[in-house]
Amino acid sequence: MIGRIDHIGIAVRSIAEARTFYEALGLEVTSIEEVPQEGVRVAMIPCGESLIELLEPISPESPIARFLEKRGPGIHHLCLAADDVAAADVALRAAGVELLRPEATEGAGGTRVNFVHPKSASGVLVELAEGPHR
Repeated sequence: MIGRIDHIGIAVRSIAEARTFYEALGLEVTSIEEVPQEGVRVAMIPCGESLIELLEPISPESPIARFLEKRGPGIHHLCLAADDVAAADVALRAAGVELLRPEATEGAGGTRVNFVHPKSASGVLVELAEGPHR
């Protein structure tokens, strides 16, 4: 069901500014794309078997903009790679886990994603992603 940590999402005010730290570590931004349905621009940075995902809001109404306003820059979510997000959704709901969406939606990099409510995951927003993220 879950194979690995796919990525860690980090909310930033500016990808251009935030990426300089990761580049100083010797890491490289390999892609930047907008995900309009989420109101966000994302930059992907490979790091070992996982990715670091920088999340920059593209509108003041986006969830990332609200996160930044409330909490400031920092870790936003943990994403786990799922073989089958729909099957994981069914299994989690059967176990009493609350998901944020009624079904998976399109995410960055051609993935299908859904999110587990933080109250069901010890205070952590957990994303489940299936598909060709890397």
